Amino acid sequence: MGNYFQTVVDLDATRADAHTLADSGLAWLVKEEIVRAERTDCVLGAPLGHPPGPSWAKAVGQEDWEPSDGLRIETSRTVFNCGQGEPRFAVCPHCAGRADFYTDRLEEIDGAWEPFGEAISDWSDTGSAEVTCPHCRRPADLTAWTWSDGYFAFGYLGFEFWDWPDLSPGFLEGLSRALGGHRTVVVEGKL
Repeated sequence: MGNYFQTVVDLDATRADAHTLADSGLAWLVKEEIVRAERTDCVLGAPLGHPPGPSWAKAVGQEDWEPSDGLRIETSRTVFNCGQGEPRFAVCPHCAGRADFYTDRLEEIDGAWEPFGEAISDWSDTGSAEVTCPHCRRPADLTAWTWSDGYFAFGYLGFEFWDWPDLSPGFLEGLSRALGGHRTVVVEGKL
């Protein structure tokens, strides 16, 4: 069965402002009664998180079910990912060429993943990494590549909702406004 998560990643947050932005986002979520201010044992992989509030339904597209778990906020350099499986490809921000990691038969392409794996490790360690596109041969910031199924996002701030129905576009716009209009993406996954 497993546990599902949706992480709203702030792509513009820096190490310096991640905590301040986390406080702003949480204040908005509490004011809207989407989550509660108190922290309880309600998230996977962390000792405490914020449980759903009485107006949790404001955050979701359809009230398919009531959330069984809460919100965890990550405020450090993080490689956010889908949890299970692997990305099939990445798309270059310069030429839109696809760097495939697997064939149509889902067989690994020798050597295709290595530059990306090394860059992810470098970014995780330093906050900076580039990958050279196999098509246009131009180096590109790792964080500018797009991934199949939105598999990765790189950032310093993430709002991780555990076992909630799908978050709505209107909610995502509201949270972005609470973060000063920052660009956000959602990484969805299962553990």
